[in-house]
Amino acid sequence: MSKNGVRYSDEFKHQIIELYRSGQPVLELSREYGVATVTIYKWIKQFSPVKVSENEEITAKEYSAMKKRIAELEMENEILKKATAIFARKR
Repeated sequence: MSKNGVRYSDEFKHQIIELYRSGQPVLELSREYGVATVTIYKWIKQFSPVKVSENEEITAKEYSAMKKRIAELEMENEILKKATAIFARKR
């Protein structure tokens, strides 16, 4: 959430990014839509594709979600390993 309490939809963010990519300056977009320039630059970075392999690209947002999911799975894996060790000792 922004400092002024406004949440912007992903659709709105994508529209702003498309306008930026079509050549409109960030300062102009900021003034026209009432969004801070820093916020617009953050969205541009967040939704810009990152090349993963020769054929695949993902956004920074997707990459962050993947890292978070990997961390969760690693934690679950550690818990299961410990549980397996505990149950193996009881037999």
